[in-house]
Amino acid sequence: MGAFVFSRSTLLFAIFCICSIILFPEFVTAGLTRHYKFDIRLKNVTRLCKTKTIVTVNGKFPGPRVVAREGDRLVVKVVNHVSNNVSFHWHGIRQFRSGWADGPAYITQCPIQSGQSYVYNFTITGQRGTLWWHAHISWMRATLYGPLIIYPQHNASYPFDKPHKEVSIIFGEWWNANTEAVINQSLVTGAGPNVSDSYTINGLPGPLYNCSAKDTFKRKVRPGKTYMLRIINAALNDNLFFGIANHTMTVVEADAVYVKPFETDTILITPGQTTNVLLKTHHNPQQTTFVMVARPYFTGQGTFDNSTIAGILMYDHNLPGTTSSLSNTSIKNLPIPTLPPINSTSFVANFTKKFHSLANAKFPANVPQNVDKHFFFTVGLGSNPCPKNQTCEGPNNSSKFAASVNNVSMILPTTALLQSYFFRKSNGVYTSDFPSVPLVPFNYTGTPPNNTNISNGTKVVVLPYNTSVELVMQDTSVLGSESHPLHLHGYNFYVVGQGSGNFDPKKDPANYNLVDPVERNTIGVPYGGWVAIRFLADNPGVWFMHCHFEVHLSWGLRMAWLVLDGDLPNQKLLPPPADLPKC
Repeated sequence: MGAFVFSRSTLLFAIFCICSIILFPEFVTAGLTRHYKFDIRLKNVTRLCKTKTIVTVNGKFPGPRVVAREGDRLVVKVVNHVSNNVSFHWHGIRQFRSGWADGPAYITQCPIQSGQSYVYNFTITGQRGTLWWHAHISWMRATLYGPLIIYPQHNASYPFDKPHKEVSIIFGEWWNANTEAVINQSLVTGAGPNVSDSYTINGLPGPLYNCSAKDTFKRKVRPGKTYMLRIINAALNDNLFFGIANHTMTVVEADAVYVKPFETDTILITPGQTTNVLLKTHHNPQQTTFVMVARPYFTGQGTFDNSTIAGILMYDHNLPGTTSSLSNTSIKNLPIPTLPPINSTSFVANFTKKFHSLANAKFPANVPQNVDKHFFFTVGLGSNPCPKNQTCEGPNNSSKFAASVNNVSMILPTTALLQSYFFRKSNGVYTSDFPSVPLVPFNYTGTPPNNTNISNGTKVVVLPYNTSVELVMQDTSVLGSESHPLHLHGYNFYVVGQGSGNFDPKKDPANYNLVDPVERNTIGVPYGGWVAIRFLADNPGVWFMHCHFEVHLSWGLRMAWLVLDGDLPNQKLLPPPADLPKC
């Protein structure tokens, strides 16, 4: 029998290929299986001159970057070394037939308990762009989050000029207190939770906060170059405006879907959303340092973190005999970008309407033109009665804050919905009678009703495979109108219409955009208004839909769609993995 003989050059080439895959996965041929390991560990982190112990992935805050190509398979082993239960959601991934890897606790899986592990295994199909991953249980995503970058298939190009470099910008929030204690106290008292102590950019509070000048996000750029900023809002409870002094940005992507490019000096981004922008640096700037800032867009009536996060964009001319240092840069006496007023609903409405799909041959907009099922969901706040022999600090100091969809506040079950459905053990876990319209209609954006109590239950909507769905989501004025960022798991959807006031089913559909509407996975329901979306239920499983304000999610603003299997083998949910966590 012959033997294979490897020459020295062949061996060196093999080593080079292996190193390239590990260090530069974005430059490798598509269709690979990429392995990551998430060790969930405690770590002491200091921010705002206070040190506290936080839960991290691999000791990093924010967590590590996950990189793949369209068509790749991701295998992520999560090992839980802390006392908290954890689970992870790959935000925006379609998860075709792989709902077991979607991650929301008690929806598609039971959480990963202390000392246990679970392998998330899924293939990225037909997607490329900026997404992110985060914990999906209680408020654990306060520190457990990171970018998920999907590059186009090998030899495929962007539908715009390739940028000189790419930069991830992840907005977050920081609490000096333990966030689990913050939300637990709120749920006990019924009051709104304490707000964050600062916002962060890539985990850093920046110079506008006490004792944080050294903890400032700083990015060095070259003159006359184009940079792609991959912007992610991982904040728990706040929509954010963002701008860079004396610079405009060209929006080219939203929620990992290319859009018709448009220029702006300010973007709005809700929790859960991602936005890619191209930043063209000046050829001969009059100064070398520019301030970038973000602060909230807020329309509610409660308390919120009314502060501003700042970072620094610094030009590096790289001239002979000169040096530029990021470590000693200050924003003192530098111009601060002008952002819209905190409650500027007009800017938000106009900005949102600028998003359109490319809708071309290569990137079509497959908007369902005919609708099989129509749904009308109200979203907003309400109240639950105070339990006997307990003092509550919610509405009127006599009840608890709650939130609902169609006046149903979802109670999480003690076993996962997907498991109970798949193993035909749904009795006592959930019912399939979620209302398709509000059971008690009222003037949704007018004077709120005197009775603000909501119902509680675990209900789902059942959809046959390949059902085309139109869903109108209506904000309500009960306990205050607010813009709610709604996220749908397992699907992208087309935003075919939006408006202010109450949705008019006779007049408003005539103005729908069914040609090039933007395709997203998270959309802000307008303050005192409505938004209409369409999607095709072509992915079997149980799919969570919820407000991405973590406080509203905790209060029950959530529901689930159960999409049945189709007739063909490739239209059926795959069996669960052997290591699926148990409750």
